[in-house]
Amino acid sequence: MSTVKYAFVSSYLKGQEARLVTSEHIDRLAGAASVQDALGTVRETDVGSYLEELSDASSDRLDESLWKYLAQRIAFLEWLKLLPQDVRSILRAYTAKYDVFNIKAALVGVYTGKKAGMIPAGTIHNDGLLDELSRAESVDDIIRVLGKCKLDDYVPVLEQARADEAADLDLSVQARLEALYHRNLLAVAGRVKDGPALREAFGLVIDLANLQLALRAIILDLTPPISELTIADGREITVQVVKELVSLKLTEVPNRLENTRYADIVKEIAAGYERTKSVTVVDETIEKHKFRILKEMLALKVLSPLVAAWYLVLKETEVRNLRLVLKAIADEVPVQDITSLLVP
Repeated sequence: MSTVKYAFVSSYLKGQEARLVTSEHIDRLAGAASVQDALGTVRETDVGSYLEELSDASSDRLDESLWKYLAQRIAFLEWLKLLPQDVRSILRAYTAKYDVFNIKAALVGVYTGKKAGMIPAGTIHNDGLLDELSRAESVDDIIRVLGKCKLDDYVPVLEQARADEAADLDLSVQARLEALYHRNLLAVAGRVKDGPALREAFGLVIDLANLQLALRAIILDLTPPISELTIADGREITVQVVKELVSLKLTEVPNRLENTRYADIVKEIAAGYERTKSVTVVDETIEKHKFRILKEMLALKVLSPLVAAWYLVLKETEVRNLRLVLKAIADEVPVQDITSLLVP
């Protein structure tokens, strides 16, 4: 029966890939005169058919609709009766990233008094408690929401935040939430079929997050509490490696990483920074290489939970690219000006 379920989910998700927004769509979007023209360009895709009925094409409404679309697709996948249980576990563990984002946003709201924007995805959203979280006036209010959603793993971190009146300014609190998310993700990967390959992929994501932290600190000449902000479960870019990297010049980092898969990525970032003098080159380059490497590790897998992990990466990338392109069109910014931000 498990083989039948894996065959079903592999076939279904590969079929869904055929309805993604592609680089060819993005090229055509560059010539769109308005948001409505742009939506017409992607009408035959799954996300295009979802957005077709959208009456309000403002940037904020488009952004919200794209997040809701992503949440709907993930929820539908979880609803499928023939979905293998380990795939369901991966979906829930992976999409907890949106809960972490929303918890951090709620913390900022508690300590600044300003209502923070939330992503309409994740367990809190699915349980209908996102509005309650956004209205939280204390850390205890946030903890109560997490209890209702059975996200108790994050409560100890928030209890530490409760003791710190300036927790919204304490990056280590947010980093501990991120670290716990990744630890839970690795734990789930270790319990499913093809777990070693999945742990390798998730470990790569952690490495790149740590590398991103180190390179931004070098370029901006920051002295953050590296040991507290680094995710401890990196495979090659560990806490100790990050400590070493931040003591170097940007051009010296590739030599330190010469025996890793990340040396060439840093060389590209260093060249891009020399050309642009913009720290955003770090994020742009890492996002592109993360997608490329994950594609190599996950895209060709079938009859495996890895097919679902790759689907999530694809859908997130699709939504990310569309958010950027449609916002540019709505704000009358030439799409060519933001192509460097897109993941091909």
